[in-house]
Amino acid sequence: MTVKEKLTFFRQSLWMVIANTLAGVFMMVSQTIASTMPAEEYGVFFTLLRFFTLLTIPAAGLQTVLAQQAAEAITEEAQRNLNSSLRTVLLGTFIVWALTCFVVLIFRETILQGLKIQNPWALWMMMILVLSALWLPIIQGIVHGRQNFLVLGASMIGNGFGRFIGVVLMVFFFGGYAAGAITGTWIGVTLGLIIAAWSIRRVIMGASGRFEPWIWTQRVLPLTFGTGSILFMMNLDMLVVQSHFPKELTSYYAASAMIGIAVITFTTPMAAVMFPKIAHSKATAQKSNALYLALLGTVGLVGIGALLCTLWPELPLRIIYFRSPQFLKSAVLIPWFAWAVVPLTIANVMVNGLLALGRFQIVPWLVGIAVAYGFTLMTFAARWQHAEPFVAFRNIIITLGCFGTLLLVVAVYFTRRQMNAEASAGNP
Repeated sequence: MTVKEKLTFFRQSLWMVIANTLAGVFMMVSQTIASTMPAEEYGVFFTLLRFFTLLTIPAAGLQTVLAQQAAEAITEEAQRNLNSSLRTVLLGTFIVWALTCFVVLIFRETILQGLKIQNPWALWMMMILVLSALWLPIIQGIVHGRQNFLVLGASMIGNGFGRFIGVVLMVFFFGGYAAGAITGTWIGVTLGLIIAAWSIRRVIMGASGRFEPWIWTQRVLPLTFGTGSILFMMNLDMLVVQSHFPKELTSYYAASAMIGIAVITFTTPMAAVMFPKIAHSKATAQKSNALYLALLGTVGLVGIGALLCTLWPELPLRIIYFRSPQFLKSAVLIPWFAWAVVPLTIANVMVNGLLALGRFQIVPWLVGIAVAYGFTLMTFAARWQHAEPFVAFRNIIITLGCFGTLLLVVAVYFTRRQMNAEASAGNP
């Protein structure tokens, strides 16, 4: 990378940090508004957010594939193929979403009882949200791959701002509780979708090319399982807590989890800027130092975030839940959560770097670690539910940190192997 390219990288990263921060602020204020609901309703709302994130895991892989394809679309033929790929994926995800709604309809009573949902409309509103949430990363994937970070950041801010306005309207004026808060979230996601879709309308409506299902499947499956494994590890804990502990206690875990998610969200822009640059450099056979720069920035940001949460654990809770002082009890969990997500966040950068280069050998390891984490968490949570609640919550967070560390070790190994292979090939 030249000095100019490095400055561009950091400028784009700075904008993504600003966009992420603004979006995060709006979403945190939304959480503040939502926390004024009864504790059990807030726990349901936060759990539904994590549940819908798990349902949209396939979109993360599709976003990555489309970002990679958009970054590599340097010819007219490749651009036409990208147009066809986008339309096919949008139609395919709609069909999958419709089938998922049918499955939820069949098992709705089990889901409602398992997640302690009183108002069935909250579940169905979440399913409507899922469709927008499936399409948003797909559309953002094209924007991302074309390195249009200005629009990508605007879409993220629109998502956060729309969510804030929607939650305020639904909770304060319509009294919808968890169902209303989910409706407000849908408003934000849809606004972000519209902003991103308008910027790539020529791709959506452009001339068609070839869509090769077999080649696409070869890319989408490892990318889906690779990125999906990390998302699974980031979101499973709240579902386990909601299903194993009394609903009047789950909101305290949700409060600490919210801060952990904020640390992750604040530190992901480097990986977001890095991915298309690595994919583009591969397509053009040019050298890129994006991974090193992204790792440097991520380690610095996540380290500062965890340190601040350790020194002043009550501060973020006082800011977000200033109208609900009972959540200050969660302060004892904040340092644990902040440090637990550090290895997971750093590993995410390395994994994205490998996936951008098409190095999928790490994917089976990612899936294996995610499956082992899920089995371990659900097994021990059944035992911990009879312990003192905050001790049980701390054990759940420690479990996340241990498996995140294991994931980081695997990511370091495969990254070093990739670097050694490049050095041997004379392409450092």
